Amino acid sequence: MTKKGKSSKVTVKKSTVKPKEKSLLRFDWAIKRILRHKADYKVLEGFLSVLLEENVRIKNIGDSETNQDSPEGKFNRVDIFVENSKGELLIIEVQTSYAVDYYLRMLYGVSKAIAEHINLGEKYNKVRKVYHINIVYFERGKLGTGTDYVYHGTTEFRGIHKNDVLQLTERQKKYYSRESIQDLYPEYYILCVDDFNNVAKNSLDEWLYYLKNNAIPDSFTAPGLGEARKRLVFDKLTPEEKEAYRRFLDQMNYEEGAIEHSKSEGEEKGRAEGRAEGRAEGEAERKKLKKNLAAKDKTIAKLQREIAELLKNS
Repeated sequence: MTKKGKSSKVTVKKSTVKPKEKSLLRFDWAIKRILRHKADYKVLEGFLSVLLEENVRIKNIGDSETNQDSPEGKFNRVDIFVENSKGELLIIEVQTSYAVDYYLRMLYGVSKAIAEHINLGEKYNKVRKVYHINIVYFERGKLGTGTDYVYHGTTEFRGIHKNDVLQLTERQKKYYSRESIQDLYPEYYILCVDDFNNVAKNSLDEWLYYLKNNAIPDSFTAPGLGEARKRLVFDKLTPEEKEAYRRFLDQMNYEEGAIEHSKSEGEEKGRAEGRAEGRAEGEAERKKLKKNLAAKDKTIAKLQREIAELLKNS
């Protein structure tokens, strides 16, 4: 903000990155800037229907309160809330850079969503079902030791003696309008985009292909991709949107370069520190050895004097 009576001139740095020819818009930018209008709900509805394996109809879309007005919120992380026609909440998070506390942040996001969407004093049967969908663009190996590229997490109660799964009674099913206890609790999806091998064997794979390559082959028929193929085209953006998208790509490239630079710098620093530690340890060992030898020399000299004294007195 500027003080009253004064004006300021904002200089906008021109972008240098150009979208690849015939490539579609990145999904994370699209859901933040383009796919928020009801006319475009079919793109997200198609994606969610394929992932959840049920017909999803979106009631409204809003920003997550975790979307801060910061470089991270603007570029390498996107959170949106989706409410479907059944009143369920779907959190879609797109993350491009690795965070060591990622699993705990997933838990926090779901817990916060549940708490924020029930009023004080309401009965617990008003607690919303939550799906937390994580689209990550960093190596699966940073998350854990799995071998797949799509993971699904649920909650179940299993007997420790008989290994049976606790189920709802028929009365409870009517009360909750759910078929199982698992249906009451949050569900998590993790899509490891970079680990997808680009071989599309089903509708979800077709979506993964688009998420990874920003392209949709003509042969793909997964729900939502037809609309995405038509809507998420760079040339259909307004001049302001085109410039915003170019700046977004600029920032993504800058961050990728910064990460690589930091990684390289860290490795070099680690090697240098290793060499320094090696030299320090070697010097310490040398001093220790020298001290031990000096002590041994004193002991030998003492023994020699004692032997000489004995010989002299014999």
